[in-house]
Amino acid sequence: MPAYLIGYITIKNPDKWKIYVAGVQKSLIPFKAEVVFRGNRATVLAGEHPHQDTVVIKFPDQPTLQQWYHSDAYQALIPVRDEAADVVIISYDA
Repeated sequence: MPAYLIGYITIKNPDKWKIYVAGVQKSLIPFKAEVVFRGNRATVLAGEHPHQDTVVIKFPDQPTLQQWYHSDAYQALIPVRDEAADVVIISYDA
């Protein structure tokens, strides 16, 4: 069953963010994951949502998503991510 990662993002440092995104793209390849959607918030129609950007990444299943997140390649990117943006990352089962 597919699993999805949704990241809610507020970019603080655009240059570092570009480095992080490039690293994430490379880190996804061995896990057969694909970026389904990346976009900027247009309007919050109900409730509160502080983040400006969103990314949705599809993985083959939840174990693969977890393996990617805990992989050495992704873990090495976390300090860059934390300098580049405020991010909330949530995983979902489809």
